[in-house]
Amino acid sequence: MGLFAKFKAGLKKTHSQLAHEIKRIVTRSPRLDATTLEELEAALIAADLGLAVTAQIVAAVKHAYETQGGAGLDVFAIARTEVEKSLGSNKADLIKAAVGPTVVSIVGVNGTGKTTTSAKLAHFIQSQKKTVLLAACDTFRAAAIEQIKLWGQKLKVEVVAGAYGADAASVAHDAVTAAQARQADYLFIDTAGRLHTKHNLMQELQKLHRVIGKQLSGAPHEVLLVLDASTGMNALNQAREFNKAVPLTGLVVTKLDGTSKGGMVVAIQKELGLPVKFIGLGEQADDLQPFDARQFAQALFEE
Repeated sequence: MGLFAKFKAGLKKTHSQLAHEIKRIVTRSPRLDATTLEELEAALIAADLGLAVTAQIVAAVKHAYETQGGAGLDVFAIARTEVEKSLGSNKADLIKAAVGPTVVSIVGVNGTGKTTTSAKLAHFIQSQKKTVLLAACDTFRAAAIEQIKLWGQKLKVEVVAGAYGADAASVAHDAVTAAQARQADYLFIDTAGRLHTKHNLMQELQKLHRVIGKQLSGAPHEVLLVLDASTGMNALNQAREFNKAVPLTGLVVTKLDGTSKGGMVVAIQKELGLPVKFIGLGEQADDLQPFDARQFAQALFEE
């Protein structure tokens, strides 16, 4: 399956709801009056595109109608262009450290799919013929250590782990040492899920980052926040709070295939200016794909 086909399949729920609503609104009346524009605005907000991008699309549709009339007005094409424009500054490439391993810390609240994301990212790096290690730093959840070890076996990737309940920062320290010794290209650190409102848990994460930063200058080179697309705009609060505690370098949006709120990718990128690096479009190891703004906009607004 090609990348665009994956985007299209993954965004099917969001796309079908949006397309249905837009067609209903546009075909009902040839005139684009205030009521029609309000309905269009409501449909875009329902897909969680956020107020700023919604206003941008509605203004562009209104301008096109005023300048060229209703004949041949393509709302889908206008929305696609505006979303792509909004995402234009998005830099999806993973950072690469100048020397030594690139350390990537995977953070987020419970249940967003951090462990699976860590493994899928390791698979992605392997597919680029680079070497990778995984660190099991979610020591709160016994199942997380088992889960990442199973992924390690499946992908033939070494996993550095401690005992259940071990100090996560010391496991991370050992993992950085192992990555340096093995001259690995990348080390992905799977951290424990934590509520963005729990101050003590955020401090533990800051400690983990301090420990690896002392050991390897510039580490972690990437701090990726994993967001569950089905939480819609609630994800914005998570992103804001995590970004305050540990400056984020990018976002990974998972479970896009199971929600009609796919527009939240656009809203969060617009609001926080944080690049969306990868999106999760399914269960398989290669269903985590580098984000592509043009293909995302096309899959979202294909007529």
